[in-house]
Amino acid sequence: MSACLLCGSESAAALFPAADRLHRTTLRSFTILRCGQCGLMCLDPMPAPTESRQYHPENYWFAPDATAAGRLEESYRRLVLRDHARFVERALGDPSACGPVLDVGCGGGLLLGMMRERGFRVMGLDNSPAAAAIAWSRQRVPAVCGVLEHAPLRDGTFAAITMFHVLEHVPDPRAYVTAAHRLLAPGGRLIAQTPNAACWQFHLLGRAWSGLDVPRHLFDFRASDLERLLKSCGFTVLRRKYFSWRDNPASLATSLAPGLDPMGRRTRRVAESAPSRIAKDLAYLALVAASVPFALLEAAFGAGATIMIEARKR
Repeated sequence: MSACLLCGSESAAALFPAADRLHRTTLRSFTILRCGQCGLMCLDPMPAPTESRQYHPENYWFAPDATAAGRLEESYRRLVLRDHARFVERALGDPSACGPVLDVGCGGGLLLGMMRERGFRVMGLDNSPAAAAIAWSRQRVPAVCGVLEHAPLRDGTFAAITMFHVLEHVPDPRAYVTAAHRLLAPGGRLIAQTPNAACWQFHLLGRAWSGLDVPRHLFDFRASDLERLLKSCGFTVLRRKYFSWRDNPASLATSLAPGLDPMGRRTRRVAESAPSRIAKDLAYLALVAASVPFALLEAAFGAGATIMIEARKR
């Protein structure tokens, strides 16, 4: 193990072995480590960048197709992404009075399209050329392909940078947060969301918790870990949110039945007739709905399956 991202300690304890339960991109076993000093969890061994790309299927990000099931999935995603859009909107206020918003890891750009519809100037960044192209063509938002540290963007440009489920995927989250600090205008907002490794779901399910998403998630942050990272990179934490309609109930549903998860089925290229696909989607939605009470309860106690933070550039 290399030195801990947060505290620099080289002491770590192995928690348990884990494998790819959702997308099944590899049969290889990995180990979840916990730092002996600060408690940050990480994956061991860390995949090399070329290896990591093999674990992220081409269609890992969401982009609906033209089928009835695809339209159903997009309607659902639009509904559950509304609280993400509202979180950003509350951070920025009047869209006509603020600068542009950059969404890092924008995927197919659905959230950006929703923000554009609310009057914000938006731009996307993704390391997948296909995802960036879909954001342009389907959501009518400008998107570029690249990584944040080396993106051809002007310093001090953005009123807000959003990173929804990005930092846990990158080998150097500190470099991403530092780059965001540089690209933000004075007082600009960074909005970051990751799975919360201090949630009840992880304590109950352990290696079966979908928030680990081995081997794609390289770090497993608690809220305190994420705050420590942001503060060390020049940000002041303003607001925290432990519940997401898109992520928290689905986290429990996918943990319990990974074979029903629509994205997992798509990336595994499961052969399905249209009626079978809709039936499985509806079964998964029923499981998500059944997971809502537990997801709301754990979030009410500050132990939700995700943590979303608004931070201001100092």
